[in-house]
Amino acid sequence: MSRVLEDIFYGNLRPNENIHPKHSEYQELNRKISSLIENYHKRLPPHEYDELEQLLDLMGQTTSMYSAAAYTEGFRLGVRIMIEVMGAGEKEESASRWNLF
Repeated sequence: MSRVLEDIFYGNLRPNENIHPKHSEYQELNRKISSLIENYHKRLPPHEYDELEQLLDLMGQTTSMYSAAAYTEGFRLGVRIMIEVMGAGEKEESASRWNLF
């Protein structure tokens, strides 16, 4: 059995843990975000800062959901590309035969 299939079966495959954006500004943007959050923490009364944290948590949840949907769609697109390349002119027949789409 393939190692990837075993990892999926045992729940060891976590692609989100291997995502490390290579954009040059990524680390700097994270530093700026942390600095701004720390400034709000110092300036806001506790109840207002808690509301800000709730907002940020909700935004993080929606971002995570969007990322999961984008990952899934990207994976589906990759499979469709593989089917088309491997089947050349048989894409639609293969897809319907396997109920892929």
